[in-house]
Amino acid sequence: MRGTDLRAAVRGRASRLSLRRRLVIIQLVLLLISCAIIAAVTTLALRHFLLDRLDQQLAAAGNRYAISLEHSSDGDADNPFSAVAGQSAGTLGARILHGTVTAIGIVPDGDEQTTVAVADRARIAGLTASSRPATIELPGLGDYRLLVQPGRDGDLLVTGLSQHGVDETIQRLAIIEAIVFVAALALSGVIGALAVRVSLRPLTRIAHTAREVANMSLATGAVALPARPQTSAPDTEVGQLTHAFGHMLEHVQTALTERHASEERLRHFIADASFELRTPIAVIRSHAEHAQRVGDQSSEQTAVALTRITSESARMGQLVDDLLLLARLDSGRPLSRDEVDLTRLALDSVSDARIASPDHRWQLELPEHPAMVIGDQHRLHQVIANLLANARTHTPPGTTVITQLIQHGAGRVEVVVTDDGPGISPQVLPHVFERFVRADAARSHTTGSTGLGLPISEAILRAHHGTITVASEPGRTSFTIHLPGSPAHPDRAP
Repeated sequence: MRGTDLRAAVRGRASRLSLRRRLVIIQLVLLLISCAIIAAVTTLALRHFLLDRLDQQLAAAGNRYAISLEHSSDGDADNPFSAVAGQSAGTLGARILHGTVTAIGIVPDGDEQTTVAVADRARIAGLTASSRPATIELPGLGDYRLLVQPGRDGDLLVTGLSQHGVDETIQRLAIIEAIVFVAALALSGVIGALAVRVSLRPLTRIAHTAREVANMSLATGAVALPARPQTSAPDTEVGQLTHAFGHMLEHVQTALTERHASEERLRHFIADASFELRTPIAVIRSHAEHAQRVGDQSSEQTAVALTRITSESARMGQLVDDLLLLARLDSGRPLSRDEVDLTRLALDSVSDARIASPDHRWQLELPEHPAMVIGDQHRLHQVIANLLANARTHTPPGTTVITQLIQHGAGRVEVVVTDDGPGISPQVLPHVFERFVRADAARSHTTGSTGLGLPISEAILRAHHGTITVASEPGRTSFTIHLPGSPAHPDRAP
């Protein structure tokens, strides 16, 4: 349980560290492991090299000592090597006979004599012959590299060299490596911390931008998000994250902009709808009150009031129907999907327009073959009728209105309604497909226009995967409907 709690505590503390600290710690740990491996390898390699050199010296010294011991006199048994020339100071020699050290000595360094302790003699007396040198710890002399060889008289000849020089060299190397590695770790930690800080600076900017966005009021109104964070290395992980974050902010900005625009359109829509409904309601109320006041006193005035009530009620009902249709189209409710002959719709619509306005000149140009599309016949008829009604309403008598039905390649069909009237005002032209926009506000109420005909037409065509465009100048106004043709009827265009 204690081990589990300790690991959990370590993980908990590690999880609270910042990414910058984690990266620096990981870098230092990896560097520490590398330094430890380098130190171990170099120390072992140097120790092995120095011991090999020591063994070579030991082998060379052992031959001369063996000969010296074989022919030495007993008069100098305590230090038989004192008279041997060419031996390095600290060289140990001994002769073992039947487990007893009969002669032992150490080449002195100058005039100073080294006494071999009893414990050292006992340790040497227990040695056996070997073909390779071995490191033996002598209690009074330290570590010695000893070579034990059999002599001619059944004795053992021992030659040894102190390992103090090797150990001292290894110790110095370890100290130097420790100092160098500690300095390298410290320098690497500082440089690594600076490098990580610079490398993670884009993440800091992203966090700062995210905090700014979090502190902004995004619920309502127009919102301008902070500037997108930039990166100079788009191929790196941090650069990819910066690019993705900036792309996400662009999507959020676009969504917020569209939402604000939708809210503005809704506000205008509600305001315009309220204004449009207020007028017929006021008229209905006034005529109803008038009819109540006059009563049976004037049947003619009552009839007029009731007529006005009926007409305004019809106008209000038409406005409500148009609003309901727009709401259904905006909600994405599907329309009928039948095969529709646009040629027949164009003929019927132009015939109705001639009857409604005989003072206009109506012309119709049809292709050789029927133009078939897939859609809702009633709604498509409504679109063409709306365009002809606009031309009849907003142009003076005598205006020529031409309706063309054109078949193109790739299964496309166009309906073009063109008139030679005064055109649409340049200020109104960019907004003709917006709701409650009228070309002639002064005449709109007298003509019965609600400003919803073109928006309804555009919504109907969008539901049919089609489009509508307008081009206008004094003397020529043209509305063009683009619809995909019926797949059951191949292209018949020349």
